[in-house]
Amino acid sequence: MRIATSTLIPVALALLLGCTVWNERKPTAWTDVTGGESLERVFWHEVQARHWPDLESRMAPNFVLITSEGTFDRAAAIEHWKQLQIQDFSLGELQSQLNGNTYIVTYILNIRGTAHGKSLPTTPLRALTIWQRQVREQWVMLAHSATPLSSSSGSLK
Repeated sequence: MRIATSTLIPVALALLLGCTVWNERKPTAWTDVTGGESLERVFWHEVQARHWPDLESRMAPNFVLITSEGTFDRAAAIEHWKQLQIQDFSLGELQSQLNGNTYIVTYILNIRGTAHGKSLPTTPLRALTIWQRQVREQWVMLAHSATPLSSSSGSLK
């Protein structure tokens, strides 16, 4: 009994520690996608890495982007993102809802970098993306919105 207990305790501790020793592997490629959160992480990784052909292949022909600067179609959205030089980004308060073959993903986005050679504002953005699974199980972005987060943090008045 003593031998079983002395063996069981270190094994249990090793298993518990094993869950926290390694960092979470963040997806960086479309083949790593497992849900709404990973779709967003890969999308922003692609923008950061400037992988325009890969990104374009994941955008619907009738894609729409809405920002505080206006509304952009697919081609204009790509040109808008090409102006970004992203050094780092983070996603917070992420919520992902699956409805049939469509994900609706909302989150707070923080980007550090430049656009048109000037530093990006440090104000976080409230973002929403709609993804749809289409032929050959490929996820395609239908719409994306990113607007500066107000200090009232979204409460209706």
